Amino acid sequence: MSATHLNVRWSTALLSTALLVVLMPGGFAHADLPSIRFDRMTPLGTAAGGSVEVEVLGAEIDELKGLLFDHPGIRAELIKDRKFKVTVAADVPAGSYDVFLVGRFGVSNPRLFAVSRGLTEVAEKEPNNDTTQAQPVEVNSVINASSDGNGEDDFRFPARKGQRITLHVQAQRLDSPMDATLTLMTATGGPLASSSDWFGSDPFLDFVAPADGDYVVSVSDLSFRGGFPYRLIVTDRPQLENVWPRAMQAGKPLELTFFGRNLGPAARPSPLKLLDLPLDELKSTLSAPQDILTSGSFRFTDHPTDHTVLPTAATCTLLGWQVRPEGLPDALNPVPVVVTNKPTSVETEPNDTSDAPQKMTLPAVVSGRFDAPRDADWFEFETTENGPHFIDVYSERIAGQADPYVTVLDEKGNRVADLDDFGHRMNAFDGHLRDPSGSVNLQEKKKYRLLVQDRYQRGGPRFQYVLIIGRPEPDFFPAVIHGQNPGPGGLNVFRGGAAILDVVIHQKHGFNGPIMITAEGLPAGLHAAPTVVANNTRGNFVVWADENAEPTTAFIKLVATGKRGETELRREVRAHARVTSDPGYNSSRPLRALPVAIRETAPFSTAFATERVEVESGQKIELTLQLKRLWPEFKEKLLVQALALPGGFNLPNGEVPAGQSEGKLTLSAQAGMAPGEYTIAVQGQGQVPFNKDPKDASKPNTLVSLPSRPLTVVVKAPPKK
Repeated sequence: MSATHLNVRWSTALLSTALLVVLMPGGFAHADLPSIRFDRMTPLGTAAGGSVEVEVLGAEIDELKGLLFDHPGIRAELIKDRKFKVTVAADVPAGSYDVFLVGRFGVSNPRLFAVSRGLTEVAEKEPNNDTTQAQPVEVNSVINASSDGNGEDDFRFPARKGQRITLHVQAQRLDSPMDATLTLMTATGGPLASSSDWFGSDPFLDFVAPADGDYVVSVSDLSFRGGFPYRLIVTDRPQLENVWPRAMQAGKPLELTFFGRNLGPAARPSPLKLLDLPLDELKSTLSAPQDILTSGSFRFTDHPTDHTVLPTAATCTLLGWQVRPEGLPDALNPVPVVVTNKPTSVETEPNDTSDAPQKMTLPAVVSGRFDAPRDADWFEFETTENGPHFIDVYSERIAGQADPYVTVLDEKGNRVADLDDFGHRMNAFDGHLRDPSGSVNLQEKKKYRLLVQDRYQRGGPRFQYVLIIGRPEPDFFPAVIHGQNPGPGGLNVFRGGAAILDVVIHQKHGFNGPIMITAEGLPAGLHAAPTVVANNTRGNFVVWADENAEPTTAFIKLVATGKRGETELRREVRAHARVTSDPGYNSSRPLRALPVAIRETAPFSTAFATERVEVESGQKIELTLQLKRLWPEFKEKLLVQALALPGGFNLPNGEVPAGQSEGKLTLSAQAGMAPGEYTIAVQGQGQVPFNKDPKDASKPNTLVSLPSRPLTVVVKAPPKK
């Protein structure tokens, strides 16, 4: 998306908040300047071409001025206090969209807003707490409602005999903490069916009416919590379950078979069943966009929030896109598909035993399915080269239900390797997966057998996977998430100060070269230096603002470049957001666009005396950190600690003494450290007197942490003796 700017001028009064303080490594406490936080929005969506009044809840929402959406066709107008009128243009596609609060203290973390097409939007009306009070609604409605705590919400709808109706709750899928359950009943309360977790923790029911008449659906929260927003969809419109195959070669047309319900007159009954009902199947030929591979991206219309029962960054290592059949652009639940640069094939039965494996030629990209419980899929291949071969299995990443594992055997039946879960879990960023991935050293011109099976030996139409095996193609998947603040927040920079994003790198197929991250579309007054992450899974990306920068909010884009041999790889840096502040859960999901805000003056700024230094491996260098006290009342010492220091460096904690403007730090480069460029930053932390209310003369000390501007360190090999 091109940079979109929302320019707002703010009062010059600054800053206080109820600050969350936690211990950091090295004994540092951690705090933030006031950071706007978006907790809840009601309702959670509306129809394309329509409008709705929404109410928002959050923290530090002083002088709330606007809502910022990641689609230009969705706009908001402030009505009063925390209420906005949201208007959706008629051409906005069905799907989910990020919305951010914009206020005095910057731009918030996002929440999701759903846009429907072909459905009637209805508001819940209380009382509707039992079958006698059930709110009447029509089929093909979306009911915007909130959970009732110890109660339930009942809705009555008419159906014709033989009419196939699907009932969905969208709660987790739209960032609501509700753990919803669905119960379907006759008009008099007789139970017919129930559901809990289906799309993540959201329930789903597939129902064929046994007779003409009214039916009642009841919605409740599993933990009996109240006030959580959700959307209930009652429809006989097309709904997708999955697609076959699940991998496509970019730029090559491929006939896909879609499975689902109510897929239209061109569909036919499938032999596959779910919930004791046959699925429809519909064939459609699609071509995967080539730019998915060149940009290293995952394209989606509905945020991938249903891949597990907790928010996850599961798609951070997926090259793919969500698909719908031609002619059904508004079908519910688009399906993610792997996109590759290699020809694809499909698993064929019978291949259930090691004595009858399916033969394949490397490199191979195979769409597979555990057709029934205890299904085991065996494959056989012959190598042409010695050395490492990489094996990747995709299931969670494509919203499959399987927990697969891989076993490789040689010609004599000896176990060569076992592969299971992989992925990084760092603070709130959760890219850890139940998908196997790894390297296996194999001998040339030898036959090997490979087993893929679900860890719990489950099976059925939802237990699909994609197996990719071949020689290494080094690559990388870069991601960022809001740094420092342990709770949900946005990227907010106070004038003269700096802010960071946590960088997470998944290195694919042994990639170990340096990766340079740069920013595009920065608004005036905001800066970012090219940042190098060298053979590391973790880093920081720092942005900083001029002291006279105009307050603004804008979307920016981060791009990472690296090399595979002489080939330059240019990869989209995927932005992610924290979903919950609950410290017991890793919680993150992807964003389409990354917003940044510039706001009022920071209390201090730090920068190294020079932007670039050189050091020999095995040697030390003294660094001068300069402190600019932008608030004259800030006179205390500043404690200093390194942030996500690259491996091989050592930088002990230091300080800038009280009343002083610079301090000394000693950076050591480990002997044998690889020559090259590295980017480091430090965090300064001090007691700053301030009060949120400019009329209040009292200014208690508050612990404030801000990152420095980055430093480029060039490591050189020592001279040969």
